[in-house]
Amino acid sequence: MLILSSMTLKTETDRRHLARAIELAEQGRGRVSPNPLAGAVLARDSETLGEGYHTAFGAPHAEVEAIRAAGSGEFEDATLYISLEPCAHHGKTPPCTEAIVHAGIRRIVIASDDPSAHASGRGPGILRDEGVEVVVADGDLAARARLLNQPFRKHARTGKPWVLWKAAMTLDGKVATGTGDSKWISSQDSRGVAHHWRAEVDAIAVGIGTALTDNPRLTARVEQVVRQPRRVVFDSLGRLPPDSQLMREARRIPLTVVVSRAAPRTSTDTLQAHGAEVIVAPGENETARVRAALVQLGETGITSILLEGGPRLAGAFLDAGEIDELRLFVAPIVLGGRTARSALEGEGVETIAEAPHALSVDCESLGDDLLISARLKEW
Repeated sequence: MLILSSMTLKTETDRRHLARAIELAEQGRGRVSPNPLAGAVLARDSETLGEGYHTAFGAPHAEVEAIRAAGSGEFEDATLYISLEPCAHHGKTPPCTEAIVHAGIRRIVIASDDPSAHASGRGPGILRDEGVEVVVADGDLAARARLLNQPFRKHARTGKPWVLWKAAMTLDGKVATGTGDSKWISSQDSRGVAHHWRAEVDAIAVGIGTALTDNPRLTARVEQVVRQPRRVVFDSLGRLPPDSQLMREARRIPLTVVVSRAAPRTSTDTLQAHGAEVIVAPGENETARVRAALVQLGETGITSILLEGGPRLAGAFLDAGEIDELRLFVAPIVLGGRTARSALEGEGVETIAEAPHALSVDCESLGDDLLISARLKEW
């Protein structure tokens, strides 16, 4: 693996163009998985010659789009600014390094590395061998570019999907009353935002308790959804009913049911007969099965999961160390009650010192609700 040395960008022009490349990359969110988000700007000094971003899985990469947008011309005195290091391998598209060399570009500025085994510095190394000056940024722009692709980076390094846990809770940390009533704790505005998150991920995961109680569809109900996320139900014994909304739509919208080895064969046969994919996750407890299931889901190309419930499954994910980010809607209501459900169950930690510590925390108002976002890991 070639290690890329980084440097602080010395000119405001470099910073401005690279920031624009990162901004462009964001436009591909929800469209390119399992590929990473990427944006590019081809510029001559302060003049932008062409812009582009990766628009869809299998479509031309950002570098190619930016070069095409610039049209014909001489680019030896131009710089290509890229949010992610250029690829050097043949996949669904030719290597971007070939396009860069063919265009005559002599300088590139890269915001972040690609940790994939088939990439990881190969592209910049090839370009240096071709006489191209390669600058790898550090500092805040590099951090922004890495955060842009956390699902891709985790999947590339571990083979498992990046996990975002979402929950709606009261001021006293409850997600349902003692009778199980939870509709609706969060506001309509908050639920609308959550549907946009669904449209951006590869899969949505819930436990069988949530599936039985709420009978959800787990679809992204927003305009211009490129593709509906896969629905994943953690259902140890295969109890998901054939007449549930999830099962009724299984042949149209992908559904995966994660069962344990204790699931009866008749139950798994029924699930498969109705169009569901069945994954058997080994393990002596729910936490171990979560880890095993994530490995298998990652092998199918799922790079990101929105974990929506309920408290038992969320607790198992936390115990497994597999929650990478959390977003909590806090509503201005108080439930109380010793039997009301808390947001997280599972085993938890025994001491405060063992508790996971957030790397960053952001808060914003969303109607009457407060949205708290926290990153627990960075990849």
